Amino acid sequence: MFKSRQSHYLHLDLILFLLFFIVISLLAINNAQQLGQYNDNFVVKHLVFYMLGIMLAAAIQFVDLEQLYKTSFYLYILGVLSLVILHFSPESIAKPVNGAKSWFNNLPFISIQPSEFTKLFLILFLAYLIFRHQQKYAQQTIASDLWLIAKIFGVTLIPAFFIWKQPDLGTTLVFFFIAGILIILSGVDWRLIAVILTTGIAAATAAVLLIVNFPDFAQNVLKIEPHQINRVLTWFDPSSQDSNDRYHLDLSLMTVGSGQLTGKGMNSAQVQIPEAHTDFIFAIIGESFGFVGGAVVILVFFLFLYRLVILGMKSAEFSPYASYICYGFFALILIHTFQNIGMTIGIVPITGIPLLFISYGGSTTLSTMMMFGIIYRIATEQSKQESFLFN
Repeated sequence: MFKSRQSHYLHLDLILFLLFFIVISLLAINNAQQLGQYNDNFVVKHLVFYMLGIMLAAAIQFVDLEQLYKTSFYLYILGVLSLVILHFSPESIAKPVNGAKSWFNNLPFISIQPSEFTKLFLILFLAYLIFRHQQKYAQQTIASDLWLIAKIFGVTLIPAFFIWKQPDLGTTLVFFFIAGILIILSGVDWRLIAVILTTGIAAATAAVLLIVNFPDFAQNVLKIEPHQINRVLTWFDPSSQDSNDRYHLDLSLMTVGSGQLTGKGMNSAQVQIPEAHTDFIFAIIGESFGFVGGAVVILVFFLFLYRLVILGMKSAEFSPYASYICYGFFALILIHTFQNIGMTIGIVPITGIPLLFISYGGSTTLSTMMMFGIIYRIATEQSKQESFLFN
């Protein structure tokens, strides 16, 4: 009777979001290259990664959600195994970079960062886990909710442990943030959610205070890496530290501020900020396009996240599994965006967390495009179901 206004096969809003991210990414990376820190042409390489990622996203459109559901456990195992193999691999194929053993980086033609793909596989499996649990425990109780929470944290802890050992504390926290958001949105009793939130906030506060007041204890007993301690100390009191992290923060703030209201324009990068094309890409956006450009990028991310939440809510009507995937991807993009932009302007400690869709990186771009492909596939299925209901 009523036809859906949205095409089954073409979601222009999602395509426009992606095109915006690609254009901003290439422009920012091009500007970062003007600093002359590297000899590689990162714009061309990043464009190649995006083209490969688009092909992956297109291939995912031929994968049924039922197939994704059935393979989610095996994908999770694949992700965990890749982290285990990386952990025990010799430096001949997995040489530490900036103190972290996070890549298979001596392979022919390519470097692979397993944690980037494991994030996606974890979300797919957690969505599967929550859906199966709700099917089995139709009558919700405190005991069943506690069991669900235990399963979610248990499944998350395994890959998070190996990532923490790399060491990559930032990505480890990303894993637990995803798990926490999915627990909150899984419908468990609000009293348990209150306990989890209170415990999480208290633990984070205690950890920061412990590092700030007893850095030697944090390093020697808790085995927190010295550079991670310095990052927290620099964030807590920048004037008290004389380190590379303070240097990076000062350069980042200087770069962002130099763009003023509307930016310096293209090919205008001047401040020699390290990792300008990856971790500090938002600083280049601020310098090139100013406060206005940075605000537009943040607004587009907000709109994309809003679209993802709406898709998750609508998908719940035909597939709770797809709904939880959307919420997991929402959590992933949210924490990456907040952490990356936040560290650039000094409101959170510096980490190696990239700005998804925009930062340079092969594994990051390919895994992000896989995520986008799954989002697009769910949106297509949601439109079909909506059209069927109103025919």
